[in-house]
Amino acid sequence: MAAAAQGVMRRPPLRKRLAARGLDGTTLLVLPGIALMLALFVYPFAYGFVDSITPREGPWFANYHTFFTDPFQYRTIAATLWLALPVTIINVVVAIPIAFRVRLMRRQRLLTTILVLPVTLGTVLVADGLLNFLGPQGWFNRTLMLAGILGAPLKLTNNYWGVFASLVITGFPFAFLLTLSYVTGIDPAVEQAAATLGARARQRFTRIFLPLLLPGLAVTFCLSFVQAFSVFPSAVLLGAPAGSTRVISIAAYQAAFEQYDHSLGAAIAIIMGLVQLVIVLAILGLRPLFYRGPVAGTKG
Repeated sequence: MAAAAQGVMRRPPLRKRLAARGLDGTTLLVLPGIALMLALFVYPFAYGFVDSITPREGPWFANYHTFFTDPFQYRTIAATLWLALPVTIINVVVAIPIAFRVRLMRRQRLLTTILVLPVTLGTVLVADGLLNFLGPQGWFNRTLMLAGILGAPLKLTNNYWGVFASLVITGFPFAFLLTLSYVTGIDPAVEQAAATLGARARQRFTRIFLPLLLPGLAVTFCLSFVQAFSVFPSAVLLGAPAGSTRVISIAAYQAAFEQYDHSLGAAIAIIMGLVQLVIVLAILGLRPLFYRGPVAGTKG
């Protein structure tokens, strides 16, 4: 009895026993975030998936069969990719040299603020500005016509190019900020050491900076692509919603709120998410082909 009592007395407190299993105060701080993720992301996705496989008529795959057997529907995937991929490539490629240049300037904060200003304007305001600037009677066409360069206004809105310009303007600041964070994280001593050994500027970029940037650029590409692939207001305001810029988000909206087939709209949204997931996994899978190993030589 005495030995048993001593064993109970020597038993560590509950808090220490939970901490030994990873359930300490720090872990409890994660619980609100997990609950928020479940409420805002996991549950809506699960609800939408269940809704997509419960069509108004037919078997569980009827909505997906309807989408992939109707050219007017499944062509929206190609139309969206034709917008999102070029825009993402341009934003990431242009952001790299600008980020390198900005990091060497004295007034870096002022230049960064100017470059990210379009983010604060919003998609609708940018679209309205482009309609006034690039429209048939906009400043751009009127200036070129007054200068005698054009005899008739160029059609730069209500088509592919209007949406393309809007996505570049609203997507570049996001890609630039991410790229700038990766560029400024590379230790300048690495470049200085390479220059001391006789490496030229192009060699320093291709053999030092680019390998160190590739992991971050892959993430930047994926996030920028997801942002561009979900285009909706620009495609409606600046594009041709029934023609070349009928993107997949418009198809989901029309199915759910114009045809009042919420189940079909949910199925199209699930397809939209799967296409994004395939592209993201492909980019992340290709990353090791260009660079393997730890990201050494950075500040942190």
